[in-house]
Amino acid sequence: MNKFIDFRKKLSHTTHFLVFSCLRTTLLIFSCLRTKLLCSYNYFLGIQSYVLHILLFRVNPFWIEVFYFIIVSLVGFLALRISKTRKTSFTPKDFDLIFTSVSAATVSSVSTVEMEVFSNIQLVFLTFLMLFGGEVFYSMIELHLMKSKLQKIRIKDNETDSYITDSDSSNPKNSIDHIELGMVTHSEDEKPDATLETDEKAPETETLKFNSIIILSHVVLCYLLVVHVAGFSLILFYLSLISSAKEVLQKKGLNVKTFGIFTTVSSFANCGFVPTNENMMVFKKNTGLLLILIPQILIGNTLYPVCLRLIIWFLEKFMKRAEFRYMLKNSRELGYAHLLPGLHSAFLAFTVFAFIAIQFVLFCLLEWHSEAISGISSYQKMVGSLFQVMNSRHAGESVFIESHLYNSNDIGTLNDLVLIWYRYLPPYTSFLPIEEKSSTSTKRKNIMEHILFSQLSYLVIFIILICITEREKMKRDPLNFNVLNIVIEVISAYGNVGFSMGYSCAKQIHPDKYCKDASYGFVGKWSDGGKFIIILVMFFGRLKKFSKRGGKAWKLP
Repeated sequence: MNKFIDFRKKLSHTTHFLVFSCLRTTLLIFSCLRTKLLCSYNYFLGIQSYVLHILLFRVNPFWIEVFYFIIVSLVGFLALRISKTRKTSFTPKDFDLIFTSVSAATVSSVSTVEMEVFSNIQLVFLTFLMLFGGEVFYSMIELHLMKSKLQKIRIKDNETDSYITDSDSSNPKNSIDHIELGMVTHSEDEKPDATLETDEKAPETETLKFNSIIILSHVVLCYLLVVHVAGFSLILFYLSLISSAKEVLQKKGLNVKTFGIFTTVSSFANCGFVPTNENMMVFKKNTGLLLILIPQILIGNTLYPVCLRLIIWFLEKFMKRAEFRYMLKNSRELGYAHLLPGLHSAFLAFTVFAFIAIQFVLFCLLEWHSEAISGISSYQKMVGSLFQVMNSRHAGESVFIESHLYNSNDIGTLNDLVLIWYRYLPPYTSFLPIEEKSSTSTKRKNIMEHILFSQLSYLVIFIILICITEREKMKRDPLNFNVLNIVIEVISAYGNVGFSMGYSCAKQIHPDKYCKDASYGFVGKWSDGGKFIIILVMFFGRLKKFSKRGGKAWKLP
């Protein structure tokens, strides 16, 4: 019995020892893992800080934007590639999916695939591509980069100031010299006091600028959210009231909410994609829907600087904050390209509405009795013409098309003068130009600006290259593949508009019995080489702001 008790005691001690050892080993393992994870996390933060420093101080903003749109386009292509299309009998080629992804990311809406091919989840992916590619959304990213850059500069300046202060205070001789110099200066001359005041104000100005950028980023984010929520809500409200518009979506098997958010994002970003094959042609009698989309097209592109300045002015009057006053008085110094001075904003608004008025009058005079806009009432013609004119510069949504073709972007019956009207102009073109002061220009930048060709020169080069790649089709099918149609397609892609002359099987000189009219742009009939050139044109058009000063060194004798 005693032996059994001794055995139990030994077993108990052994068990406790083993449990204690296991717990101790487990704690040691967790401690080592925690240390390694912390080291890895700190290493990751160091790499992140280093990469951010390189991006902010070493990399040209042009390359940052190029890589941004390339990455967004590639991610969009992968998302479209792994998801299934609505029609299982037809699967788009990978190159066409890449083309569609680039077209959505650069908000160009140049199409090579019918929109109703895409499933609901693919339409959601395209919505995100258009959102991320929009000018307002990317400008918000630029504001965050500006904030990070200023923050790093401030930290570096504070470290430098603290080092100088510590060095001076540690040297008694320097302290005495400073006191003596201060006494002499105060008695003999008062000018250094003004200098000291300026030095004291400089940090305050930098702090005010830093806070202004933070607040401006919040204003832009709220602007983005409010416009999208309001536009989406208005479209859903309209579709719930007007049964004819809702029936169109139901017949096509389109989700009403997906259509609402897709069209809102596309209109605000000035992309031009619509989930229907016919674009907005099927809604040409729904004037209420067109009137809902028209303001979104303007405030998301050409009138964005005007709206932003009005919002900041209202907030300054209401909240009385110094940051809003700084934004209004120092818009150039702030470095946000979309915040223009008051006079420039007024000229921009005048120019936008002047262009719209002139183009609207010309459009109505030239096309009022044409086949393209027949079959509707005078009021519907007026609203439809206004909608078409609003889209012709940048958005690309189309409500008038050739009736017997019923193609989404085929506006081949419209006058060529109206087709090309103002499409080449950047969104912030001002009729009364303001002279900008470029105090930050450097010799290196000026050299690059002189080496670059002008934007028109690049377009001519692209047109020549496309004519070379499509030369066989230009010989075999000259009525469709003519130089004018190619020029309009290139300028439309460059302006990120998306309008197209379309392709008509009826115009073939040598009829092809297998040819079928499709609801995508003229570029859909091109070779892969021609499509690739259009991809380059879409990127070039999206980044046109970096080449607007090119061609200065190229002079004809």
